[in-house]
Amino acid sequence: MTKRHITYLACGTALCGALLGAAPASAAHHVHWVHPGESIQKAVDAAQPGDTVLVMPGTYRESVKVTTPGLTLRGMGPGTVLQPAKKAKVTKKAKVTKKSAAAQKSCAEMGNGICVVGTKSKPVEDVTIARMTVTGFSRIGVMAVGTANLNVHGVAAVKNGQWGIAEERSVHSTYRDNVARNNGDAGLFLANSVTAEKGATDTAGTVVEHNLLEGNRIGVTVRRLRNLAVADNSITGNCAGVFVVGDENKPKAGNITVTGNQVVKNNKYCPKTARLAFLQGSGIVLTGAENTLVSRNLVTGNSGKSPLSGGVVIFKSFVGVTSDKNNVTDNSLSGNAPADLVNQEAAKHGNAFKGNTCKKSKPAGLC
Repeated sequence: MTKRHITYLACGTALCGALLGAAPASAAHHVHWVHPGESIQKAVDAAQPGDTVLVMPGTYRESVKVTTPGLTLRGMGPGTVLQPAKKAKVTKKAKVTKKSAAAQKSCAEMGNGICVVGTKSKPVEDVTIARMTVTGFSRIGVMAVGTANLNVHGVAAVKNGQWGIAEERSVHSTYRDNVARNNGDAGLFLANSVTAEKGATDTAGTVVEHNLLEGNRIGVTVRRLRNLAVADNSITGNCAGVFVVGDENKPKAGNITVTGNQVVKNNKYCPKTARLAFLQGSGIVLTGAENTLVSRNLVTGNSGKSPLSGGVVIFKSFVGVTSDKNNVTDNSLSGNAPADLVNQEAAKHGNAFKGNTCKKSKPAGLC
């Protein structure tokens, strides 16, 4: 059975505070402990806004849907592992409530591990997902739709079929100290909408920082968004490191900062898709973006023969959308091929290259 405790009445020691990793809470906030063999979803369903669901080390075969604002879903580190259920159906033996069964079914049927879900009119606010491994799901490890002030940290999203961690229709998110490794598409994928064709939206300052993104198709994809920072991440062994993507919709993607990242040897080969050429050896790519700053990144050893290969690449998109008024400044680049800096746009589009340390550019003269 899941145990319900009042945080500071039932556990007044410094050790408990350290496990929760939170500032002192009011007596109304509870901790729901989940042990191996118990249901995470059942604890989530029982939680109220401000509560914490604390999941002990072990392997839990289920999907979890979070709709409660202010909820913290926290594991105990990499040893808390979430994997797909062996059977899709919920049996009587499992003793799961109807509410729990419906939540599991909706997230599991989509092939996702953890779903944080709000609505278009009422986003779910202040949810934290932390300190666990989410692996083996056919689509997405952690998916957020319609959230505000989401915090995902210390999560390892590994070997999921599509994206490791993803969001859409969300604002002011923080993704920090996560590992996204060997996922089928992007390690981290952030978009205005996964399915709808519409212009870029303002994220109100979403931050992607201090993450390790390794062995994915793309390390970080930012699609049709504005007002966002990708900073101080380690991005290596992917087919492409960072993609900032706009398209024919307006407003364009832009007003994004890509800074302080280590983008190294993203030379894995990935075949072409319906809208994109094959990928290999792409460090940082801007396509259909405007007013984006790429600054103080270490970009080295990204080498390939794709149309998008190179260290920092401003790419004229396949749908004919230009990249305008982007600034590539003070980056350290070496060993990228066909060049450290690549600008496929005409001079009239106002993309600027200044203060970069590099040896070769296309066209010449950008270093």
